[in-house]
Amino acid sequence: MYDVIIIGAGVTGCAIARELSRYQLNILVLEKEEDVCCGTSKANSAVIHAGHDALPGTLKAKFNVAGNAMMDSLSEELDFPFRRNGSLVLCFEESRLPDLQELLERGRQNGVPGLRIVTGGEMKAIEPNLSDEVKALLYCPTGGIVCPFLMTIALAENAFTNGVSFRFDAKVSRIAALTTDSSQDPTVPGWRIETAAGEVFETRSVVNAAGVYADVFNNMVSARKLSITPRRGEYQLLDKKAGNLISHTIFQLPGALGKGVLVTPTIHGNLMIGPTAEDLTDKEAVNTTAEGLAQVFARGRLSVPDLPTKLTITSFAGLRASEAGKDFVLGEAPDAPGFFNCAGIESPGLSAAPAIGVFLSQQIAEYLNADKKETFQATRRGIPRIADASDEELAALLAKNPAYGNVICRCETVTEGEIIDAIRRPLGARSLDGVKRRVRAGMGRCQAGFCSPKVMEILERELQMDPLSVSKHGAGSELLTGTTGKGLTGKGEGQ
Repeated sequence: MYDVIIIGAGVTGCAIARELSRYQLNILVLEKEEDVCCGTSKANSAVIHAGHDALPGTLKAKFNVAGNAMMDSLSEELDFPFRRNGSLVLCFEESRLPDLQELLERGRQNGVPGLRIVTGGEMKAIEPNLSDEVKALLYCPTGGIVCPFLMTIALAENAFTNGVSFRFDAKVSRIAALTTDSSQDPTVPGWRIETAAGEVFETRSVVNAAGVYADVFNNMVSARKLSITPRRGEYQLLDKKAGNLISHTIFQLPGALGKGVLVTPTIHGNLMIGPTAEDLTDKEAVNTTAEGLAQVFARGRLSVPDLPTKLTITSFAGLRASEAGKDFVLGEAPDAPGFFNCAGIESPGLSAAPAIGVFLSQQIAEYLNADKKETFQATRRGIPRIADASDEELAALLAKNPAYGNVICRCETVTEGEIIDAIRRPLGARSLDGVKRRVRAGMGRCQAGFCSPKVMEILERELQMDPLSVSKHGAGSELLTGTTGKGLTGKGEGQ
């Protein structure tokens, strides 16, 4: 029997796993996809919010500000990129200036430092390419940008190093309470978890970090029902040629469905625009639409008129888990002892994740009467990035492994050595997308048009895979079909 089973290997599930790995506990993470960071955590704005938007007194406000404050030390400990580039909230109408002032006061109540309203010529001094129509802006110096893939992977790898087990392709189908007789500890209620593949696990406690499916699992065990609406957000990603157009993350005054369309540099030097906000019923509807992508550019140009449409290299969509109560749902379900919710984690969930991990891990450790480890390893080193390496660093890497000199992805200057590292390290990549999330092979201008065959060959070699089983993102996305005596045939799978 496990002490804790976490359902979901997104950023909050992995943050909780990492914090729980500080304790002497037997922990398992179940993830329905083939890798970590395959849901909302891979398709979002990659922004660390300052914390001015959430209503004072809400869990969103509390954990946003706390999580933001943790980012510098966490990124240093776990070696993932993070930068405080600051954010701006734009007001285009004189009549809405009171709303901007209200946002300032809200941020101050939430404890966000350094907020101020800027008007006049100073606005263009801060961000020269802003629209001339901007009447005033809220300047938020603690806002930042991060790579959500690398952040989630770093949390997961550190948790794994500290003893947490991960099981992928493990879609949970049923959760039920154990009877007292079947529990190893009669004083602690336990839970039985079944997967779609027929696996059965028993655990003393459950963490429900299942994203848009968190309501499904809560409602299996609790009379206090949750209702999560998947809210689709569509994005456009622009080439690095556009990356210097702005330096801050630029928001518009928020509306009923969220913070509006933002324009932001990415931590890797691109420019990103989005998201839209469309409430759906389908929890898997991550397709983009012509209407949504047109809306992204039209609304983005309200903030930055010179956005270059022709420099788009890809578009994507993600689903936010919008709970009916409009706040995070955190903690033990009142009528389900040992069942801990981490639900409704929409924006600012990425920003809040580290603080949520600390909060829930402390609750669970107290519930289980767990002791701290003396052997917890707090640090982790990421994969060396050849594109950013100095001459001395490159020489040392080449001496270690000449494969660091063999460039596979030209757009992002990713080498064979980096890809091998991505595959061999803890919780290593098992698919093209797994490699892409770890080292950016295929993230550049050609969107894997050049490097995919070479990455496939490396995966096949390193994992001793049948070529026909090499996939884009796990079972069902295999890239090759069988032979007919005339060679292998491609299986058109979009990027």
